[in-house]
Amino acid sequence: MENYKQWFKDAKFGMMIHFGLYSLLAGEWKGKRTDMIAEWAQSCFQIPIKEYEKLMQAFNPVFFDADEWCDLAVAAGMKYIVVTTKHHEGFALFDSKVDDYNVMHTPFGRDIIKELSVACRNRCLKFGIYYSQELDWHEEHGGGYSETFETNQGKPWTNSWDFPNTKKDFEICFRKKTLPQVTELLTNYGDIDLIWFDTPQDITKEQSVELYNLVKKYQPNCLINSRIGNGMGDYGSSGDNETDADGNGK
Repeated sequence: MENYKQWFKDAKFGMMIHFGLYSLLAGEWKGKRTDMIAEWAQSCFQIPIKEYEKLMQAFNPVFFDADEWCDLAVAAGMKYIVVTTKHHEGFALFDSKVDDYNVMHTPFGRDIIKELSVACRNRCLKFGIYYSQELDWHEEHGGGYSETFETNQGKPWTNSWDFPNTKKDFEICFRKKTLPQVTELLTNYGDIDLIWFDTPQDITKEQSVELYNLVKKYQPNCLINSRIGNGMGDYGSSGDNETDADGNGK
């Protein structure tokens, strides 16, 4: 095994952080609770973009402390963290010049990913990021899969409630948002030790290869999980709440 992969094999224990606008909802919308995972709230309740965007004005985690989060990881014996830079809702926790739908345009107005990257380096924690490369409910073409997806309990996979008549073309979102934002993450936050991609339903082989090569261009030692899609990736990701990494989570 290459040296740049060995640290992950040895680490064994890390912290996965889910954080975003969906954190404000905690799985509830207008008195109803979802029986799905909370970060799927926008899809579960089919919340229109214009209504969901209002959460930005309430996003102000004044007690956020990157040092405190990383100290907790170290105290627990963790060797790395992975944090959601952008989940399926499309909202970014970093200062993105590509899309204003990000934390800098909230009352909080601080780059959470930057602060966590610095706090990790100060404690010799490996720094990893999550990025939903295909599914993006804030984008008309964010995810090409227009039918229901069985593991999503019959709820829309892509945003069909705002764009019911759109024939999805993920290539548009891929060029407009995915590649530019991933480039920002790779070039503005120091060493990225691991990227956790997600939801490879309709991403083509060519797109997965291009994304993989982009990561290696700027961060050659960055590990990439198998959810980049199409058999790519440096290690296998199991399904949610599963431990069988041999299945690669594809």
